[in-house]
Amino acid sequence: MPVTRPRSLARAIRSRNGGDADGVITGAARLDRKTKHLVKRLGPGDVAIIDHADIDRMAAEELLATGVRVVVNVSTSSTGRYPNAGPLLLARGGITLVDAVGAPLFDALSEGDAVTVDGGRVLAQGTELASGRVLETEDLAKQIEQQREQIGDALSAFAENTIAHLREEKELLSGRFEFPKTRTSFRDRHVLIVVRGTTHRKDLQTLRAYIEDVRPVLVGVDGGADAIIDAGLRPDVVLGDMDSASDATLRSGAELIVHAYADGRAPGRERLEVLGLEHVVVPAAGTSEDVAMLLAYENGASLIVSVGAHFNLTEFLDKNRAGMSSTFLTRLRIGETLVDAKGVSRLYNPGLSRNQIALFMAASALLLVIVIVSSPVLDNLFELIWLKIQVLLDI
Repeated sequence: MPVTRPRSLARAIRSRNGGDADGVITGAARLDRKTKHLVKRLGPGDVAIIDHADIDRMAAEELLATGVRVVVNVSTSSTGRYPNAGPLLLARGGITLVDAVGAPLFDALSEGDAVTVDGGRVLAQGTELASGRVLETEDLAKQIEQQREQIGDALSAFAENTIAHLREEKELLSGRFEFPKTRTSFRDRHVLIVVRGTTHRKDLQTLRAYIEDVRPVLVGVDGGADAIIDAGLRPDVVLGDMDSASDATLRSGAELIVHAYADGRAPGRERLEVLGLEHVVVPAAGTSEDVAMLLAYENGASLIVSVGAHFNLTEFLDKNRAGMSSTFLTRLRIGETLVDAKGVSRLYNPGLSRNQIALFMAASALLLVIVIVSSPVLDNLFELIWLKIQVLLDI
């Protein structure tokens, strides 16, 4: 009887997810140069076509959540700039990740076209459109270890960028920001700011008791507002460039604040005008996440709790844009007023709520009635007490 060599783990996972033993996968092409938009319409039977240099952890987790089996990237999934974990997460999750750098797939394919991915080859109607490289788990693990050893270069670049940004945006640390008057009151209140991050859904669930007890102002930054709605809550404020929040969320009754560029350009305003929704515009440097925190801080919030925000170096580098230096400086300005959701969930110890107290009292009263009814001695005692009350009151 012949001995069969075992398949690799990655190939076994692909087979279990619906591809054949040779890794050939056919599906409908779904294309978007912004991964955060693409994941909203991806399914297990699709082939994701992306243009995403240095796939970050957040993008990888959202792709995995869709159940998609293959991702073709026309950019380099890991440039070596820093140890980005996204590609390794995809490979370990059983997704076939193909780097077809520079391939003209966005020109050659339309949404919904039937596409076959065979190893690193991308075919449509029998014609090869691109030939790339499948990123394997072992290679990606070795690569990320090498990148960790060279993190100093990325750190130096980030520090230089931060210093340059500090020269240009000194008010982030020392100035006063003029925000338009909002109908939402922040003064002396807790403010919970939700950003799309790697654990924002889990953190929101963990903070449920805190939210119900303290009733903080709920601020959703773009797609973070959808997360608030998904958690069964309603945002008080939606702030951002309005490219990620759904129409239903924008119509939820929340106060809408469009984050514009420092020169006043506000691409998100057009969408709200089409929807006929009232809004205000805030021109400011940095990210929408920064503006949300500064808005709460400048309006007198007693505590700012962040969900899904960026707190460590790798998360800053994941964003790969100059604005992330402003995020670092914003945290220096706000200081101890800002805490991470994980810290709140560990330190906050909710007492009994009014509903819990009422339920306890009702259960106690019911138990007392049951004891009285089932005990003849106590029944006689309460009859004597009632007779005494009648005599005293001359009833």
